[in-house]
Amino acid sequence: MKDDRELRAAGPLLIAAALVVVASVTITAAAQPESSASSDVWRISLAFALFIAVGEILRITLPGGRQTAPLASAGALAFALLPGFLGAEGVFGAEGIFGSPEDMSAGRLAAAAALAVTVVTVGSVVGAFPRALVGRGMHLDELARRILTTMFAAALFRPLIRVLQPDVNQHAWKIAVAMTFAAALAGILDAVLAAAVRASQSRSPFRTAVVDEFRALAGIASAIAATGVLIALAAPQMGFLALPVFAVPLLLTQFSFRRYATIEATYLQTIRSLSKVTEVGGYTETGHSRRVSRLAVTVGREMGVSERDLTDLEYAALMHDIGQLSLPEPIPGGATTLVAPVDQRRIAELGAAVIRQTGVLDNAANIVERQSDPYRPHRGSLDPDLPLESRIIKAVNAYDDLVGASLESDRKLQAIGRLELGVDREFDPAVVDALARIIERQTEYAY
Repeated sequence: MKDDRELRAAGPLLIAAALVVVASVTITAAAQPESSASSDVWRISLAFALFIAVGEILRITLPGGRQTAPLASAGALAFALLPGFLGAEGVFGAEGIFGSPEDMSAGRLAAAAALAVTVVTVGSVVGAFPRALVGRGMHLDELARRILTTMFAAALFRPLIRVLQPDVNQHAWKIAVAMTFAAALAGILDAVLAAAVRASQSRSPFRTAVVDEFRALAGIASAIAATGVLIALAAPQMGFLALPVFAVPLLLTQFSFRRYATIEATYLQTIRSLSKVTEVGGYTETGHSRRVSRLAVTVGREMGVSERDLTDLEYAALMHDIGQLSLPEPIPGGATTLVAPVDQRRIAELGAAVIRQTGVLDNAANIVERQSDPYRPHRGSLDPDLPLESRIIKAVNAYDDLVGASLESDRKLQAIGRLELGVDREFDPAVVDALARIIERQTEYAY
C-alpha cells in the first residue's frame, strides 16, 4: 500500500518523463547527424550510456532515505551539454556533432536534445536492470527526474551557444559559463521536482520539502554539476579519457557520502536498541517507544517540521521514557499519562539528564525535558518556549498510552476524543488536529 501511495505521488512526473522519452526516441530515430564526425556519434553515445549505466549500478542512499546515483547524474549532465559543444577542434571535429553554430536550425537543436534524453534513458535503464534483478527496485521517480533535467539542461544550453557563437580559442569562458548556468538551473529543477514528490508522499508542506531537499542535496549536487561540466568541457579534446579522469573525484566523494549515511543509519539503530531498555526492564509495553517515534515523526512531518529537526524528534521520541528507569516500581502498563504531573515532570527531567550524558544529543534532551509540560501552563496563556517537538511527543505518547498496539478503529477514535478534551490546557490543538487527520487516514487505509 505504501508503494501504491508513492507511485501515485510520482505519477505526474513519470507521465511527463515517459512522454519526453517517447518524443526523444522518435526524433533520434529520424535524425541524421550532418557533420564530419557523424560516424562517431553512436560510438560516443554508447560510451556515455555505459558510463551512466555503471553510475546507476553504483547508486547510494543519502540520509533521509534519498536514493541518488552521482556518477550517472554527472554523466547525464555531461552528455546533455556535450552535443552542443560546437566549433571545437578535437574528437568531434570543427563542426561538432550536429553542425556548426551558423547551421544550427531548430530541428538540429531538437535532435541534439533528443539524443541526450535517449542516451541517458538507455544508460539508466540498463544500469537499473541488474539492481532490479536482486530486488533493489528501479527508483522510477529519480529516473524520471534525471530524464526531465537532462532535457531541460540540453534545451537551455543549446540556444545559449547559438546566441553566443563563441570562438573556442578566444571565448572558451563563454561556453564554460553557459554550461555552468545550465547545470545550476538543472540542479535547482531536480531539487524542486524531488521536493514535489516527497511532499506528496509524506503530506509535508511543499515549502518545507523544498528547503529539506536543498539542504540534503546541496553538497552532492554541487559535485555532480562540477563533474558534468568538466567532462563536457574536456571531452572534445581528451575524448573518452575525460570520463574516468573526472569521475574519480566524484567517486571518492560518493564513497564519503555513503560512509556518512552508514554512520547515520548505525547511530539511529543504536538509539533504537537503547530505547528498548525500558521494555526489557518491564517499565513500558513492548513496541511503545517505536510506535511513539514513528507516529511523532509523521505528525511532525505533516506540521512542517524540517528534516533536521525531525531527526531530533525521532531520537527524543525513542528515548522519551528512559527516565522511568529511575522509578523504584514500574508504572502499570508504563503509561506516564496516568501518574501525577509532578511525577511526569521528574521522569522527563531524569530522562533528559541521562540523554545529555552522551554529549551529542542536547537538542533531543531538551525536547524530552519539556515533554510533560502543558501547552497552557495557566488558563488562557501559552508557553512560548515550549518546543513543538515536545508538544508532539506529549500528545502522541498520551495517544499510545490509550491505544497501545490495538488495531481497533473505535479505540483509536476514542483516544483522539480523549485528547481533544484536553486541548484547553494539556495539548496543542494543532498537534491534536494533525494527529487526528493521520489516524483518520490510517483507519481509511485499513479498509
